[in-house]
Amino acid sequence: MLYHRTIEHSKDADWVVFIHGAGGSSAVWFKQIKDYKTHFNLLLIDLRGHGRSADGPAFGKHDYSFESIASDVIDVLNHLNIPKAHFVGVSLGTIIIRQLVDIAPSYVKSIVFVGAITRLSLKSRFLVRMGRMFKSFIPYMWLYRLFAFVIMPLDGHEESRSLFVREARKLAQKEFIRWFNLTRHVGEKLKLFEEVDPGIPTLYVMGDQDHMFLQPILNMVKRFKDQTLEIVENCGHVVNIEKPEEFNRLSLRFLQEMSQREASLEA
Repeated sequence: MLYHRTIEHSKDADWVVFIHGAGGSSAVWFKQIKDYKTHFNLLLIDLRGHGRSADGPAFGKHDYSFESIASDVIDVLNHLNIPKAHFVGVSLGTIIIRQLVDIAPSYVKSIVFVGAITRLSLKSRFLVRMGRMFKSFIPYMWLYRLFAFVIMPLDGHEESRSLFVREARKLAQKEFIRWFNLTRHVGEKLKLFEEVDPGIPTLYVMGDQDHMFLQPILNMVKRFKDQTLEIVENCGHVVNIEKPEEFNRLSLRFLQEMSQREASLEA
């Protein structure tokens, strides 16, 4: 079982599940907990090999796929008897949530995506290829620092870069390689997800300085129903860290609306 932490507001409150990105941990959500816990029950998960799950169950080197990682999350939900929840994900964590929707949509009430990855640009594909070439020969932290700087290059992104680099140090080289190998399949996954409407209310919260991932979402939200986009000014890839007050306001407003809508449908 993955490491997880719960913060309960009340028995009747909806659950919000937080999914971090590759190299991160549930620590990336520390600026959300205070505001969120006044409205919802919270579940924070460290994905396999990350955070406090780095010392958790061992996984075979051939058992790394988006499906198996999404299934890890479902195992935690079943363990806690949480039949349905709202999900909040950042960066690569958005792909894990989208995969969970694909294999088990009944668990998902609504979604908030931060710094969502929906398509790889030429620049990101170049980074991935370079990483594949050198991942077995140079320390993974060199690659991770480079990726973090390219994705979050400005002075205002420094806190996000520093946090992700600090959490990534908890990964072992072999664990980093296993996660990095997922990039072999990310293109086909993203193409599928881009073509199929998940049919679940989704809010994208993106920074206007997210130069690698914002543009594809501008087109996607026009095609799929129940999808909306909020763009935060003077902000990069990780909005929940760089602009937490604005992120919390936008996301909580959306989640409360979705919670009320769900309750009215069940009534």
